[in-house]
Amino acid sequence: MDDSKVHWERIYKTKTPQEVSWTENEPNMSLELISKAKLSLDAQIIDVGGGDSQLVDRLIDLGYKNLTVLDISETAIIRAQERLGDRATQVKWVVSDVIDYNPKLSYDLWHDRASFHFQASAESIRDYLTLLNRAVKGHVIIGAFSTNGPKKCSGLDIIQYNEASLKQLFEKYGFESLSFEKQIHTTPFKTEQEFIFGSFTAK
Repeated sequence: MDDSKVHWERIYKTKTPQEVSWTENEPNMSLELISKAKLSLDAQIIDVGGGDSQLVDRLIDLGYKNLTVLDISETAIIRAQERLGDRATQVKWVVSDVIDYNPKLSYDLWHDRASFHFQASAESIRDYLTLLNRAVKGHVIIGAFSTNGPKKCSGLDIIQYNEASLKQLFEKYGFESLSFEKQIHTTPFKTEQEFIFGSFTAK
């Protein structure tokens, strides 16, 4: 088991959702940006680093039929499945480091809130974006810590972004920039973190 997987399994085995900073009860920014993509209910949607995020619950509520959740932590995936109960069968679950993922289909929407910024080396950023270019035929939504946000998360270094750096990076790999939004996320322990969300589409 590699170091990243060990780290995230330990986090999810020892902390509740109310003890980690990224928990949000209502993923409103993500839902708003997904709505703007105007996808059909049959669209192929993947939530990368979805863990036990409640975004998948809301997408099921909205009637989306082809949902995939990917996370490096099996414990996080099991949590989400237990929370969803019988509805978990409506989702394809993938336990994998995103860099190692080899999708067999093309996605209409790739959503990643707070996973991309953990790609902290030039090599892993390149690998992520190369995969993205191959795996997406439609929209991409990326949420990352902004240049006014934290410099670490869960004890790990992250890369901060702003509109210019996201735009330059994603356009280099063949995506057209659509919009950028700032979000102030209030953590379960009432601190604030600034995110930037970028929306892109495959050219």
